[in-house]
Amino acid sequence: MSALNLDDFAHLIERPDGGVRRDAEERRARLAVPPGALGRLDELGEWLAAAQQQVPVRPIERARVLLFAGDHGVAELGVSARPAGGTKDLVRAVLDGASPAAVLARGAGAQLRVVDMAVDCDPKELPEEVTRYRVRRGSGRIDVEDALTAEEAEAAFRAGMAIADEEADAGTDLVVLGDLSVGGTTAASTLIAALCGTDASVVTGRGGAPIDDLAWMRKCAAIRDALRRARPVLGDQLELLAASGGADLTAITGFLLQSAVRRTPVILDGVVSAACALVAQRVAFRAPDWWVAGQASGEPAQAKALDRIALNPLLDHGVTAGEGTGALLALPLVQAAAALAAELPVRD
Repeated sequence: MSALNLDDFAHLIERPDGGVRRDAEERRARLAVPPGALGRLDELGEWLAAAQQQVPVRPIERARVLLFAGDHGVAELGVSARPAGGTKDLVRAVLDGASPAAVLARGAGAQLRVVDMAVDCDPKELPEEVTRYRVRRGSGRIDVEDALTAEEAEAAFRAGMAIADEEADAGTDLVVLGDLSVGGTTAASTLIAALCGTDASVVTGRGGAPIDDLAWMRKCAAIRDALRRARPVLGDQLELLAASGGADLTAITGFLLQSAVRRTPVILDGVVSAACALVAQRVAFRAPDWWVAGQASGEPAQAKALDRIALNPLLDHGVTAGEGTGALLALPLVQAAAALAAELPVRD
C-alpha cells in the first residue's frame, strides 16, 4: 500500500463549475417566480447545478444518509450524558428504525447506511456490512494518550475514502452526513479549539444529550488536557486526527475529501462533521465548496468551525439530537431547491 499523501487533495479537488453556476443564475433570472422570492433555495439550486455540471439541475433522486460510528475513551471521564461505550445502543436503534435519523430518512425517501469504525463491542453483535471497515474497538482516551496509532489513523482515513468512492460509484447524488458516538463531541471540540487557536472553555458545549454543570466542567478539563497533546502536531492533519480525533472522525475527514474529489455534494450535521470539515479544509482549501451546513446545533465549537469555514447553516431549530438529525432536517430544503430549479418554467 502506497504512503498516504494528503497534499494530493489540494491538487485533485476542484471547485464546482463556475461557468455552469453562472448559467444557472441566468436561467434563474428568467423564471416566472421573481428573483429573491425563493430565498436561499435559489442559492442551493445554483450550487447543485455547479456540482452536477448541468443546467437545469437534476432533481435529487439518490440521497444517502451516512452515519459513522465510534466510541471514545474520553467518555470514561463522565463527559457525556450517555454511558461510556454506549454507541452500540445508538447503532442498534438506527438499524431497528427506532432513532430520529431512521424516521426522518424514511420520510425523505433516503437510504441509510451505518459504518462502524470503532464501536466498543464485539463485532459479531452488529451486521457484517456495518463492521467491515472497523479499525479498532473504541478510540484512545485523548486527554492522556493518542486516539489512534499512525497505522490505525491511515487505515481509518483510507476507509473514509473508500466509502466515498463506493457512494459515488453507486450513483449517490447527495450525502447526508452524521455520526453515532459517545464522547465524540469532546474529540471534535478539541480539534476545533486546536485549529482555531482558542481555549477549552470557548468550545465546550453540552453535547447532544445535554450534560449538567459538573459534567461540563469535566468535559472542559478533558478538552484542556487533550489540547496540550494536540497543539504540537497541528502541522500534520493525519497526526492531529490520530492524537485527538478517533477512528470515526478520521474516516469522516477522509470521506469528505474524497467526496469532493468525486464531486459528491454533502450536507454536514453537527459539531463532529464540522470538526472534520475544518481539518479537511486545512488539507484542501477548495473542499468546503462541496458542502452545506444543515443546521446550527447550539454547540459553540460547531459555530466557531463553521465561521472559520464560511458555511452558514440552513436551519436553526435548536435540535440537539445529533446522529445526522440536523442534516436530515435540511435534506427536504435541498431537495426542494433542486426540484424548483429543475421544473419551474422559464419565461420566453
